[in-house]
Amino acid sequence: MVSNARNTQELSKSNRKVAVVCASVFVCMIGAAYAAVPLYNLFCSVTGFGGTTQVAEAASDVVIDRTITVRFDGNVNHELSWKFKPGQRSVTMRMGETAQIHYEATNTGSKTTVGTSTFNVSPPTAGIYFNKLECFCFTEQALKAGESVEMPVVFFVDPDMDKDPELKHVKEITLSYTFFPVEQPERPVAARAEKPEAETKL
Repeated sequence: MVSNARNTQELSKSNRKVAVVCASVFVCMIGAAYAAVPLYNLFCSVTGFGGTTQVAEAASDVVIDRTITVRFDGNVNHELSWKFKPGQRSVTMRMGETAQIHYEATNTGSKTTVGTSTFNVSPPTAGIYFNKLECFCFTEQALKAGESVEMPVVFFVDPDMDKDPELKHVKEITLSYTFFPVEQPERPVAARAEKPEAETKL
């Protein structure tokens, strides 16, 4: 009887240890999942993984003769009552040269709505060389009912792309944006600034 009681007690302790270990693993997995999002975003930003573009503080001081055609694409999530498209379909520029283009957005709904955009370039490996100086995608955008605006993008393609053997023969890059609705903006929406000046307006 004593032996059975001891066995039962030891089994109970073992079960509790297993439960504690499982709970700890579960908590760690949840924490890792939340941590993975900012870490993944940081990884994409630094490496250009998945076509993530870069943010530059200054224009390139080197311009080379190799040209690249940049094509533009615009999309809107079905839950956002906007029309959104590039003002022009493409530009051809020298690598290192700064260009400014714009997208056109119209709120076709009956009330003010706020949108935020995701973006990437194709081919994805070109993301690390695509640098934005100014972009509407840096902040949330609010449009009143029926309002139409032009949203500028100022950018350059890093001439170091010419040294990348994987991209040596690439002649075109596609820059794509998709707008999604923001139900509750986390911060005040910045007022739209005047179009910044660029070295080259295409």
